[in-house]
Amino acid sequence: MSGACGPRTSDDLWTVMSTATAVRRYRDDPVDDATLDRCLRAASWAPSGANQQPWRFVVLRSDEVRAVVTAAARQAWERLTEFYGVSPPEPDAHDPRSRVLRAMAEHMHRGGAAPVLVLFCVQPQAGASDLQQGGSVFPAVQNLLLAARAQGLGAAITLWHSLCEDRLRELVGIPDEWLIAALVTMGWPRGRHKSVRRKPLGEVAVVDRWDRPWSYRP
Repeated sequence: MSGACGPRTSDDLWTVMSTATAVRRYRDDPVDDATLDRCLRAASWAPSGANQQPWRFVVLRSDEVRAVVTAAARQAWERLTEFYGVSPPEPDAHDPRSRVLRAMAEHMHRGGAAPVLVLFCVQPQAGASDLQQGGSVFPAVQNLLLAARAQGLGAAITLWHSLCEDRLRELVGIPDEWLIAALVTMGWPRGRHKSVRRKPLGEVAVVDRWDRPWSYRP
């Protein structure tokens, strides 16, 4: 089903998962609190180590915080284009790479103008590595992404917070011992949901040994 469009909303888990692509272009329409509440509630249902739920989901609405996020997003775009040596595509270029770059450029220049911004924070657990800490917050991020997609929203994970973390901590009042894991943008998409594009399962799943690929054939 590669490239096919999924329905605008869906209660079917398989459809939701297979069409939950990163969406970076949003309409200006606001997301109502009831819809956002369902996304946040889904995030709170995620598993975590020992069910400690060491997370906090911060909805960012103030103009001051959004301005900080926008400045960080634009700085991230400048670093990205410099590191990879890319530039925004020509307006009349419509190949897949150009479309992705155009969406990324718009997303990062708008930054905090996304209809919804949610900051995911996690309280470190003693004895757990950084990777293990992530295991107790990123399932919540994924639940929010899936709940957003099920309701017809689009969303994308960003790491812009790393470029404005000190200011965000000050404005939001995040305790020093808490970590910021991700910043998610969300809104009603411009365009349709499309099927995810991923490597063949045989390239990423193995049985018993690293060199023995999963080979089920229906």
